Amino acid sequence: MEYGNRYDISKKVSFIGLFLNVILSVIKVIVGFLFKSKALVADGFHSISDVASTAIVLFSIKISQQPPDEEHPYGHGKAESIGTKLLGIILIMTGFALAKSTVNNIISARIDIPGQQVLWVAIISIVVKELLYQYTVRIGKKIESKALIADAHHHRSDAISSIAALIGAAGARMGYPILDPIAGLIVAIFIIKVGFEILLDAIDELMDAVPSQGKMQRIKKQVSDLENVIKVGDIKLRAYGPRLFVDLAVVVPDDLTVVEGHQVSVKVQDEIKKVHPSVKEVLVHIDPESVSEDK
Repeated sequence: MEYGNRYDISKKVSFIGLFLNVILSVIKVIVGFLFKSKALVADGFHSISDVASTAIVLFSIKISQQPPDEEHPYGHGKAESIGTKLLGIILIMTGFALAKSTVNNIISARIDIPGQQVLWVAIISIVVKELLYQYTVRIGKKIESKALIADAHHHRSDAISSIAALIGAAGARMGYPILDPIAGLIVAIFIIKVGFEILLDAIDELMDAVPSQGKMQRIKKQVSDLENVIKVGDIKLRAYGPRLFVDLAVVVPDDLTVVEGHQVSVKVQDEIKKVHPSVKEVLVHIDPESVSEDK
């Protein structure tokens, strides 16, 4: 998929998410404060962090779609990983702030009974955020955007936190007022957990962790079946946003000429790119069989 088209699709999805999150966050925070639900207030601030994360995703994808230049010969795909990392940090900070506030309320015994309006707002939020998750994750997978997929999981975490807010408010209205702040604490812990998962995934990509063991094995099998390829030696994969870069060693017969060895290299590159469209560049090292055996 062309990068310009990819950015346009991401921009459309992100603006839809921004619009809905702004409305939901304002409604949840206002209703939570007016009708005394700590859980819904926590959920509202979670939605506010959604607004920030969507903006980061949009900006990082815009940067990542820029072509390679002299200072960035591999392109700008890492911008998505950086954006995803910032998203995880925002979630963690939001979760800890909400947890601290909720714990203080429980300790000081400032516990109120939420109004019935809290229940309806939580239900609406659950439905809207789950639909937004389904839409965003589908598009994210289609255009192979880790940042957009991470943002989709942020939407899902918001839906789950709304479920906790609903249970807490309903329990409080049924005679168990402690359930509302406890639900707020559960929401905060869940936000922290999701934030750490997103952060660790982004760190893995920034450190060039293997993006897919399964894909690496498929590439190795595919290349091994080519003519004049005795075996595939060392193989490495690294991700730059949606693009993959492959570095592998191919063992060939000793009697091949330099030209024939070059033809094998070109064939390996073409076959990998044909079967795996996300692969941007393939670096092939040609090793004669006798030299390979000596290593």
